[in-house]
Amino acid sequence: MSGQSYGRVLKRCAASVTRAGPFRFIILRGKCPLSKKDYVFTSESVSEGHPDKVSDRISDAIVDLFLKADPQSRVALETLCTTNRIVLAGEVRGPVKHEEMIQAARDAVRDIGYEQDGFHWKNAIVECHVHAQSADIAVGVDSAGNKDEGAGDQGIMFGYAVNETPELMPAPIYFSHNILKTLAEARHNKDVDFLGPDAKSQVTLQYVNGKPVRATSIVVSTQHGEHASQEEIREYVRKHVLDALPKDWMCPEETFYVNPTGRFVIGGPDGDTGLTGRKIIVDTYGGAAPHGGGAFSGKDPTKVDRSAAYAARYLAKNVVAAGLADKCTIQLSYAIGVARPLSVYVDTAGTGNVDEDKLSTVLQELMNLSPRGIREHLKLNHPIYARTAAYGHFGREPDGAGGFSWERLDLVEQLESAFGV
Repeated sequence: MSGQSYGRVLKRCAASVTRAGPFRFIILRGKCPLSKKDYVFTSESVSEGHPDKVSDRISDAIVDLFLKADPQSRVALETLCTTNRIVLAGEVRGPVKHEEMIQAARDAVRDIGYEQDGFHWKNAIVECHVHAQSADIAVGVDSAGNKDEGAGDQGIMFGYAVNETPELMPAPIYFSHNILKTLAEARHNKDVDFLGPDAKSQVTLQYVNGKPVRATSIVVSTQHGEHASQEEIREYVRKHVLDALPKDWMCPEETFYVNPTGRFVIGGPDGDTGLTGRKIIVDTYGGAAPHGGGAFSGKDPTKVDRSAAYAARYLAKNVVAAGLADKCTIQLSYAIGVARPLSVYVDTAGTGNVDEDKLSTVLQELMNLSPRGIREHLKLNHPIYARTAAYGHFGREPDGAGGFSWERLDLVEQLESAFGV
């Protein structure tokens, strides 16, 4: 690009550069990216019976088992699922035996609803290769003397909120989750007899002036019984899609796809191997916001991959709910064994009406972002994690047992006061 052309592009982006601060702009094909308001965006979800989600559910059920036995337990547990076989591996510290973990795995599979020849909660072989946590990790994480509890690993974590839905979640992932959740409820309630546990959804929305206005395509693939016809499945799924979407948002008939391959009888871990932590974008914001790279499931709350991502969502959601921005991304970073975050980055993508640096300072005053501070503020040392394993960790309703505490809006008044809103 010539110096003259570069100058023209820079001039067009000048307003955005001023808002964002020095050196915080991107030039892409001669346009400032903040100017793009009309586009389509897609997110997918997978059901509780998807092989990777089966693994997540088992791993989180075992986290709950340890935290119920001892709230200070340490768990980093991975699960592999394949045809009638479940393999558990990882590092733990707490009073739970292998036999209890094996039973927890079977119970999780039974609750999902797998009683198929290729994957059955009772008949599957369950191997447990879990061992004690490394002493080298423990010494960095545990508090001692004047040393506060440190982060369980280095890493970056992101939180995000946007005012596209009442839950302050991106609309494509929100609707993708809802479609599958209602199908699963119908299956569990025995309202229908031909749906299997394994399913996927994908929603593409049209955005106009930065706001979603309708679906342009929808894809739903669901495991089914041999006796069900594809037309029967299509019409049943259609009802759930229509209920999940706002009125008049349904996509055209030619872009409504249900079981596009025409058959989905063999599913779950019998059809595809499942692993813990392979659906991190489904777990978060459907690709509408960055992800730090670490999975959540199978980890106790001293692991900042999980707890700091929850804290970042909590802060971002309260920022948007307080009317300080239409959307907010927060990044936290940590070093293993170090208590305080190395950085707290706030970005309102040009939608904010307050200074982002001041907002970062205020948020750190409102919440102690050390691993211990996060756990205590959000009350994370409780068996609340199995329920997070499917349909997203965010955008859910806080429950009476302490689950989804990071979805609370109890900082709104303090943020409004701090900024005179």
